[in-house]
Amino acid sequence: MGVTALAPSSADDPLAYRSVALVDLLDRVLATGVVITGDITLAIADIDLVRVSLRALIASVGALAPPEPEAAP
Repeated sequence: MGVTALAPSSADDPLAYRSVALVDLLDRVLATGVVITGDITLAIADIDLVRVSLRALIASVGALAPPEPEAAP
């Protein structure tokens, strides 16, 4: 299992240099969601032939669903 070190947010934060497991990072990304965008251009002799714009939303279903109203006691 891979481990990723987070960059410090401030000098006085004691948890700034803690290690985070890849599973924990993936869990956080899926809980909040992330959008990935990119552009691809195919060209020959400096003439653009094809341009593709990519956008992907990665999130869990629970993060995208609206919250359910709480029942009155």
